[in-house]
Amino acid sequence: MAYFRPEIEAMTGYVPGEQPAEAEVVKLNTNENPYRCSPAVARAIEDALGRGLARYPHPMAENFRRQAAEVLGIEPDWILCGNGSDDLLTIVTRALVGPGQRLRLPYPSYILYKTLAELQGARAEEVRFRPDWTLDEGFFAGGNDPRLVFLANPNSPSGTVIPPDAVLDIARRLPCPLLVDEAYVDFAEMNCLDLVAQCDKILVSRSLSKSYALAGLRFGYLVAQPHMIEQFTKVKDSYNCDTLAAAGAAAALADRAWLAENRAKILATRGRLAEAMRGLGFHVAPSQANFVWCTRGDRPVRPLYEGLKRQGVLVRYMNYPGWGDGLRISVGTDDQIDRCLKLLAEML
Repeated sequence: MAYFRPEIEAMTGYVPGEQPAEAEVVKLNTNENPYRCSPAVARAIEDALGRGLARYPHPMAENFRRQAAEVLGIEPDWILCGNGSDDLLTIVTRALVGPGQRLRLPYPSYILYKTLAELQGARAEEVRFRPDWTLDEGFFAGGNDPRLVFLANPNSPSGTVIPPDAVLDIARRLPCPLLVDEAYVDFAEMNCLDLVAQCDKILVSRSLSKSYALAGLRFGYLVAQPHMIEQFTKVKDSYNCDTLAAAGAAAALADRAWLAENRAKILATRGRLAEAMRGLGFHVAPSQANFVWCTRGDRPVRPLYEGLKRQGVLVRYMNYPGWGDGLRISVGTDDQIDRCLKLLAEML
């Protein structure tokens, strides 16, 4: 007897990057921040814990919304909080895309987007990037009646960025909302936050997992015009952000000095990593994220991934049918990157 919906049985399902238990493994495969988060986070969580956990958290994580509003220069009712930005992507998809309808996404990009379409019984319409990681007319054309369009900006796996003026043009030409996924934006030179006020179709999601070193906390937020937030709130779980996560996230966002220092370290190491990989014969996309996308035309790269893994260094091998494969290497500490580069040089 078949118990599950046909769409679920047909799905492959999203497969996260490896999370090994061994402490000595160098993890450069899931774009985590290699440094410890702001000390203010632990203090805020300890204070919240001291007040007790007997009561439900605020359903809108109001303490975080107030802090984020101050930092971002907007009102709290423009913000929706989530259990990581993936929660927000799910909420938006559930609210806007129904069975048989279309969700448009660039290719290659974050592979969860297609999974979210499949969960809804919807159709994922993939529009390929050009070789230089720009988008052509097909991405913003109104044909096929898309209900939602995702745009990771910076993109994964490439780390490349579509400029805000181009994003605004895309949104105005689309017949549906455009969700700009800015999970890596704190490592970029530009962002699309100001576009939200200019066009109610533009939604911006952000994560505290990467730039704030809080992947284990699971907290993200969405910025949209209040009438959009009102509708998305109907879809989210009643208490989707717990008390400790909201307290820690608010403290992290408030510590702007920590963010600036951490960002500077990541960018310096990213530049050194990209230059060294080019020196080893890789083509490296111009990344504005905390990782680099490395490809080769002269030899397969999967054996390099496997060789690094045998030596205790994890990077992400990704293969996109019709596009090609490559190694996505997260920016770790200088020592971690040195170890990775040394092993690659020996294998080459």
